Amino acid sequence: MEINKEFFMQDKNKTIDVTALGRIGVLLGGDSQEREVSLLSGQAVFDSLLAQGVDVCKIDIKSSERSTWLKQIQQIDFAFIALHGRGGEDGKIQGLLEMLGIPYTGSSVAASAIAMNKLLCKQIWQWHKLATPAYWQMDDSTDINALINKLGFPLMIKPAHEGSSIGISKVNNEQELKQAYIKASKLDDVVIAEQWIAGKEYTASMLNGQVLPLIRLETPREFYDYEAKYQLDNTQYHCPCGLDRKTEDNLKNLALKAFKCIDASGWGRVDFMLDKDNKPWLIELNTVPGLTSHSLVPMAAKQQGINFEQLICLILISQ
Repeated sequence: MEINKEFFMQDKNKTIDVTALGRIGVLLGGDSQEREVSLLSGQAVFDSLLAQGVDVCKIDIKSSERSTWLKQIQQIDFAFIALHGRGGEDGKIQGLLEMLGIPYTGSSVAASAIAMNKLLCKQIWQWHKLATPAYWQMDDSTDINALINKLGFPLMIKPAHEGSSIGISKVNNEQELKQAYIKASKLDDVVIAEQWIAGKEYTASMLNGQVLPLIRLETPREFYDYEAKYQLDNTQYHCPCGLDRKTEDNLKNLALKAFKCIDASGWGRVDFMLDKDNKPWLIELNTVPGLTSHSLVPMAAKQQGINFEQLICLILISQ
């Protein structure tokens, strides 16, 4: 299907006919800790495409119903991946779709797997000399004193393969650190302790090789956790973000480099902090961000003049 994507990004009134893609399956749900968010994202995508007259269906990728959804997948022509977390954002469903010869939205198998692994993603960013907070990989035999001496307090304790801030804790002392490790290790075999960056949090949404307007996040909670993302109404989203044009452009370029250096493609989101000296620190990369009423990519797209229906179509044709 030949579509001039660059032209559309300049002409927000232009409509995109994605019916030529054939029957589109919205993959949602799954078994991850982010199932409920995925169901909301997938429903929003489904409703949008249905309203545009697209031949679309929903497919819930639950392991207990594998035979059912495998048959459903083989009846579609294109997959819109709205699965968050493990099984949907880590390269597994992407690999299956490639084996079946079904094109899909978002990043490749390898890029998805890298982005989902916070430890590996950080290591690649470091290799490219991109600033990301110092870290320590933890296990049951970790020398806690050595960890504290290197990173100090406060710290963030994270399961390496979870999204939406699930299992993440901010800790201020040794006892909290040990409790946070137990909590994270129940979710993941790989746990990292990460240097705390005091400052303002921003996110950069990627779409078809371009960076949408930055969003600054502000929450009264200690950090932008699961509750702040999906459940509370007192989180503030600043878009425009309040930075001067030159600074914002520089940060967009950094985010795009962080996105491309793991070979991510199509669409996604890069989260970063600006410390008190205005130095940026890369935190995380999402290859299947949320598409709910609280989600950031639709918010940034709206600031760019792209409505939700247009956004969904652009994701479908983005590479």
